[in-house]
Amino acid sequence: MAKKKPKRRPARRSKVDVNKPPSNPLEAVNPSDVRLKAGKGSAGRGGRVDENYWHIYLDETRVGYVYINIVNEQPFGEHASIQIHINQKHRARGIGSVAYRLACKESEHSVIYAKMRKANVGSQKAASKAGFEVIADAEVLQLSMKWKRRK
Repeated sequence: MAKKKPKRRPARRSKVDVNKPPSNPLEAVNPSDVRLKAGKGSAGRGGRVDENYWHIYLDETRVGYVYINIVNEQPFGEHASIQIHINQKHRARGIGSVAYRLACKESEHSVIYAKMRKANVGSQKAASKAGFEVIADAEVLQLSMKWKRRK
């Protein structure tokens, strides 16, 4: 008697489909409900002179943080670099784009760079909505974006 071959299970998908909307989408926020509150920061997180750290609030709930550091990295040299984190349950609601925009405006920097993994589509969309533009440069491994203060 011949042995039966075991049934093959379909391969699992290891990546999340970023083009597929979430199964339980959250309602977009009203931009006027998002505010930044200055914080102390720390080493490497907006704690030095000429750097900034803010807590991000949605109404009265703290939903993340954003900070701007001065870094010296190639190919940009010394520059202001923004980093943002939105708590998991508050993502995909438009909070990030508002926080990017507010942080850039509240800082005294005229040019700010944002660097992120190329797969981080959410951050890319948020930064783009806040006025950041993608930098096309073969020397840059991560996705890099640039914001310029308008006069």
